[in-house]
Amino acid sequence: MNLEAKINEELKYSIKSGDKIRMETLRSIRASIIEFNKSGAGRDMNPDDEFKILNSSAKKRKDAIVLYEQGNRNDLADKEKQELAIIEEFLPKQLPDDEVKGIIKKIIDETGASDIKDLGKAMGPVMKELKGKADGTKIQQFVREILTKS
Repeated sequence: MNLEAKINEELKYSIKSGDKIRMETLRSIRASIIEFNKSGAGRDMNPDDEFKILNSSAKKRKDAIVLYEQGNRNDLADKEKQELAIIEEFLPKQLPDDEVKGIIKKIIDETGASDIKDLGKAMGPVMKELKGKADGTKIQQFVREILTKS
C-alpha cells in the first residue's frame, strides 16, 4: 500500500474516531501529496518522493516546536509534538545514535577524511548511506564531532 492510500485509510479512521489532531495532521500530509501530484512531475510517486514529503512535514514541526518553546508557547509546542509523532509513524524507523556513529566512522575511514576540512568529502557518502535512516541535522553533528576528534 502506498503512502497516499495509507494516509487516506488512516484519515477515515481518525474522522470516525473524532481524533482532531490526527485528522488535521493527516489532512496536511494529504495536501502535500495532492500538491505533488498536481506539480506535473508526470510520474507516480515513488518511495523517495514519499519520504521527502514526510520528512519535510516532520522538519516543519520540529522547527515550529523550537520557535514555540523559545516564545514560551508550550501549548502550541505540545500540539506540534503530537503532530510530529503522527508523522513519524509513516517515516522509516530511525537508527540508534550509536549505530549511526559507527556507520559514519566506517565511511569516514573509507573516504580518507581526516579533519574538519574534509567535511564535504565525508558528508556526501554519509548522507547517501543514511538517507531516511537518521535525522540530517544529527548526522552532520556526528560527522563534525568525529572529524574534529581525528
